[in-house]
Amino acid sequence: MSDIFNVEEIFAQNVFTSGKMKERLPKNVYKEVINVMEEGGELSMGTANVVAKAMKDWAVEHGATHYTHWFQPLTGITAEKHDSFVTHPDETGKMITEFSGKELIKGEPDASSFPSGGLRATFEARGYTTWDITSPAFIKETATGPTLCIPTAFCSYKGEALDKKTPLLRSMEALSKQAIRIVRLFGNTDAKKVIPSVGAEQEYFLVDQKKALQREDIIFAGRTLFGAPAPKGQEMDDHYFGVIRERVGAYMHDVNMELWKLGVTSKTQHNEAAPAQHELAPIYESANVAVDHNQLVMETLKRVAGKHGLRCMLHEKPFAGVNGSGKHNNWSITTDTGVNLLEPGQTPNENIQFLLVLACIMKAVDIHADLLRQSASNVGNDHRLGGYEAPPAIISIFLGEQLEDVVEQLVETGKADSLKKGGVLRTGVSTLPDFVKDATDRNRTSPFAFTGNKFEFRMVGSEDSIGSPNTTLNAIVAEAFCEAADRLEAAEDFELTVHDLIKEYMTKHQRIIFNGNGYAKEWEEEAARRGLPNIPSMVEAVDTLTTPKAIHLFEKFGIFTEAELRSRAEILYETYAKTINIEALTMLDMANKQIIPAVIRFCKTLADSTMAIKEAGGDTSVSADLLKTVSEKLTEMKNAAKHLEETEKKASSMLRGKEQAFYYYHTVTEAMKALREPADELEKLVDKKDWPFPTYADLLFEV
Repeated sequence: MSDIFNVEEIFAQNVFTSGKMKERLPKNVYKEVINVMEEGGELSMGTANVVAKAMKDWAVEHGATHYTHWFQPLTGITAEKHDSFVTHPDETGKMITEFSGKELIKGEPDASSFPSGGLRATFEARGYTTWDITSPAFIKETATGPTLCIPTAFCSYKGEALDKKTPLLRSMEALSKQAIRIVRLFGNTDAKKVIPSVGAEQEYFLVDQKKALQREDIIFAGRTLFGAPAPKGQEMDDHYFGVIRERVGAYMHDVNMELWKLGVTSKTQHNEAAPAQHELAPIYESANVAVDHNQLVMETLKRVAGKHGLRCMLHEKPFAGVNGSGKHNNWSITTDTGVNLLEPGQTPNENIQFLLVLACIMKAVDIHADLLRQSASNVGNDHRLGGYEAPPAIISIFLGEQLEDVVEQLVETGKADSLKKGGVLRTGVSTLPDFVKDATDRNRTSPFAFTGNKFEFRMVGSEDSIGSPNTTLNAIVAEAFCEAADRLEAAEDFELTVHDLIKEYMTKHQRIIFNGNGYAKEWEEEAARRGLPNIPSMVEAVDTLTTPKAIHLFEKFGIFTEAELRSRAEILYETYAKTINIEALTMLDMANKQIIPAVIRFCKTLADSTMAIKEAGGDTSVSADLLKTVSEKLTEMKNAAKHLEETEKKASSMLRGKEQAFYYYHTVTEAMKALREPADELEKLVDKKDWPFPTYADLLFEV
C-alpha cells in the first residue's frame, strides 16, 4: 500500500512562492518585490540583498548547498551552472554561507559554447543571466542534492537575446500593451495588463531502460532508426484511455509528486493512442511560467523514468507505424482582473468585444500563417505534420459550426441575428440524465482550433520548447490588436467603426477558417486554391523568419532585432544538419557493426542447414529460397549503406549553412530511407535470437 499524502500540503513546497516571500520579507521589501513583478522596473540593491538572504535561508532549510541561474539557451533545453553558498571561512575557521542581491540578479556563464548563429564569435565568451522575477525560484532535488534554481533570461555581452525566455517576455509585454488598448475601448478601466495563459499537454513514450540501452539509435538519436512493425500496433484502439499498467502507474505517481512539489499543476494522466504512449496535462497559467514549467515537466519525466527502470522518449516520432507525440498548446488571453477575452458568453453573436478579438486573431493567423507554422517546426516534427496522425502542415482555424455560422452571417449581412444551439443529448437510458450538448464538436485534424474559450495550437512537437510558438502567437496577435486599436481610437463613431472593422477582417480573412477533415487530400487542393501556404518541412520554414514582413513585425514590437532573427535562422539550419548527420552516422554504425554481421551469421547457419538437409536427402527448397532472399536483401542493404556513407561525407565536409541543411533534407534522408527498408525486411526474416537488438514488439509491449 502506498504512503498516504496530502496534495495540498506538498504542493509548491519546493517553490519560493509569493506567500513564502510575504512570510519572510519585511513589509516594505515585499511590497517593492510585488510592485516590480506586476508593474515592471528594477529592485533596489538593498531590496535585492534582503530577498537574496531570505531566499538563501529558505533554500538552506531545505538542504540546498548550491544555487544556479536556470536558463533556456537556443539548444531548446535548459542549462545550469551550480555555485555553492560557501564563502571564505571566518577567523575561527567556521564556514559562512552567503548569497547577495548581486548574485541573485545577475550571473555570468560562459556564452561561447551555446548556439548564437553568428551573434557571438567563438572567442567572445562573456554572457549574462538575469533574474526573471515573474517566475518563482524553486528547489530541484536530484542526485547532486537540493539545488536552488533561479529562472533567468540569457543574453550576450552586447545585449542580444540568446535564449527562449527573453523574446517570450518581450512578446507578452507587447501583447498586453495592445490588448489593453482594445479593452479600454470597451470601457474597461480596471485592468492594468492582459496576460496570455497557456496549458501545454505533454505526450511521451515509456520503454524499458535495459532494452533501450541495447539500441544505439535510441541512445544517440532519441528515436528508432530501424524497426519492422510489431504484429500488433494501435489498430484495435485498445491502448487509448486504457487501464494504466502497474509499472507505468507507479511512475506516473512519482512524476506527479515531483511536479506538485515544484508547483506544477499536473492535472491529467492517461494512456495515449499508440502502445507505450502516454500523456500529462497541467492547468493553465501565465505563458512565461507555463514555458518554465513545461521544461520542468520534460526534465522530470526523463529523470523519474530512470528510477523505475524505464526510459522516457520525448521524440516526436520514436517509432514508425504508430502515432508520434505532440504537445497541444492551449492559449488564451486574460486581464489581470480575470476577464478572458476569448470567452464568447451565451450569445457570442452579440458579444462585440469577443467578435473583434476573434476577427483580429483570424487576421493574425492568416497573415502570418507561415510564421506560425515555423514556430512549431523542428526536426522530429517533420515526421508527424501532414502524416495523417497530427495536424496538416497547412495552417487553418477551426471555429466549429456555431462560430463559423456567426462569421458567415457577419460577412454576408454585417450582422448576426441568429445563433446555432447545441440541443439536448438524449441517452435513451432511464437512469442516465439527458444533457445539453455543446454547440460545437471538436476537430482533432485542425492545427489551430477554438475549443470553448481558448485556442488549441496542436502542431507543437513533443520535444520542443513552447517558448517559440507562444512568442510568435503573442506577437502576431499584438500586431492585429495594434492595427485595430489605431483605427478605433481615431474613429468618430466607435459603434459603426467597430462593426465595419469586424466585417472587414472576417471577410478578408475568412479563407483561414476550415472546419472539415484536415487529413483529406481535397483539403490540400482547396487550401492551395485559397492561397494558404503549405510548408512541408522544417528547413523550408526557416526562411519565414527573415522575410521583410517578419522582420517588420518583430522589430516593431521590440521582440527580435533583424540580427537576432537571422541568427536564429542560421541556428535552425545548423541544428537540422547536425541532427540528421547524427542519425545517418548512427544508422551506418548499427548497419555495419550490428545488423550486417548478424545477418551474415544467420546466412551461415542457413547454408549449413541447407547442406545438412541435402546430405540427408531432404528437400532444401525452403531453406535455399530463404537463403537466397536474405542474401539479396543483405546485398541491397550493403549497397544502401555505402551510398549513405558517400552522401553523408559530402554533406558534412563540403557544404555549410542553408545549402547543407537542404542537402541533408533532400538527399541524406532519402539515403537513410533506402538503408532502412532492406534492414526492416531482414528483421522479418532473420531468426529472432540472431537479431542484434530489441524489436518494436519488445519495446512497445513489454513495459
